[in-house]
Amino acid sequence: MTPILALSILFIYFLVLILISIKTSKGADTNTFFTANKQSAWYLVAFAMIGTSISGVTFISVPGAVGVRSFSYFQMVLGYILGYIFIGKVLMPLYYRLNLVSIYSYLDNRLGYWSYKTGSAFFLLSRTLGSAVRLYIAAQVLQLAIYNSLGVPFEVSVAITIALIWVYTFKGGVKTIIITDTLQTTFLISAVALTVYLISSQLNLGFMGTVQEIQNSDFSQVFFFGDGWGDFKNFFKQFISGALITLVMTGLDQDLMQKNLTCKNLGEAQKNMFWFTISLIFVNILFLSLGALLYIYANQKGITIPAKTDDLYPMMALEIFGNGGMGSIGVLVAVMFLIGITAATYASSDSALTALTTSFCIDFMNVESKPEKQRAKIKHYVHIMFSVIFYVVIIIFSYLNNKDVISAIFQIASYTYGPLLGLFVFGLYTRKNLGSFDRFVPYVCVLAPALTYITVGFIERNFGYKFVNENLLINGFFTFAGLYVLALMNKKR
Repeated sequence: MTPILALSILFIYFLVLILISIKTSKGADTNTFFTANKQSAWYLVAFAMIGTSISGVTFISVPGAVGVRSFSYFQMVLGYILGYIFIGKVLMPLYYRLNLVSIYSYLDNRLGYWSYKTGSAFFLLSRTLGSAVRLYIAAQVLQLAIYNSLGVPFEVSVAITIALIWVYTFKGGVKTIIITDTLQTTFLISAVALTVYLISSQLNLGFMGTVQEIQNSDFSQVFFFGDGWGDFKNFFKQFISGALITLVMTGLDQDLMQKNLTCKNLGEAQKNMFWFTISLIFVNILFLSLGALLYIYANQKGITIPAKTDDLYPMMALEIFGNGGMGSIGVLVAVMFLIGITAATYASSDSALTALTTSFCIDFMNVESKPEKQRAKIKHYVHIMFSVIFYVVIIIFSYLNNKDVISAIFQIASYTYGPLLGLFVFGLYTRKNLGSFDRFVPYVCVLAPALTYITVGFIERNFGYKFVNENLLINGFFTFAGLYVLALMNKKR
């Protein structure tokens, strides 16, 4: 696949997104941008959320990791189910009862001004860092596949990428994103399914033959109990981590919840969450099956596995299948891979950009109290501001060019969700109030991740235990304990 062909495909792809944006943003106001006027069809939201939850990193990392961790990732997916049940049964009724636009407004009602601002600020920090890193990694793939051969610098290609996101989201907001993410979800699933089909056909396997081949391979083990809690793949560790990460990165995250809050009523939102959960299970099975087939095919054909497993799917799709040696279907797989990773990246990035704009406008600019004309102006400038921040952060990552730094940024982003967990659990499951001690909440929420980092390091060094996402639980506990102390101090006054 030539760079010109790849660039032409991307041009058509984004032209379609922009045309959808023009259609969906007609007559749009800020309510359309923030809530889609609460008229979204639940089935569209459910399908669109798949694309949002699967970033470009996941698109290439989950299949690649099968060679090292087999199907152990599915243990975490099972934990997702528990998290989604809690969201549908506890958090969604709360958000709909309070008629929230920003979910962090709950903290203002329940705990106080500083709790509210702190919760929103931690979301803004975490989502900005996390989404920028994901977009950076996917932008590197596009740079290698297209822009390098055309002589386009990385700084320019990233600017084009972010500008395109801004163009099709700046007016319609979440209403547009629900439609475009539905389309992008279709593309990314199709890319994986087509690759599975090609490999199966190259191995002369039908559907049942493919299933049996995967089952008989060294990669199909799902459950790991034997090596105890110290094993990264341990079932209980993965399951609990999946439940926790779902709770904080979906239920307490404005990005994912904003789509849910556009449904017409609570019943439809819960229906959306149910079918989204079911769909996500099957999509992850498809990703894991693809990973097993990639390794099976590479081993049978004598293809060298890349040192970095994340490079396996891109290498196979773009270099092995897309070089024309397998005919038109091989080229089609390369094309669909390119569209798939673009779709996965943009489906998470465009949603994040809109959620960041919404949260900042509602939580810090108080746009709900302003007339529509002023609201629209503020929203417009905030949207541009976060687009620029995305660009700056990505360029900083590119200059650092250090995988350890990128991993550290991901870790920082995960740590910032712990205080949100503690704030919401304290608000939901205690009757205690903070009163004037609410002003100390920012200090508690900064101290909790620091204490968590020290605790995690101590345990790993001295006991050999490797954390997955359990640090969220420790982080939330420290936050909860700090809030409890503030509540006791308030009671003694």
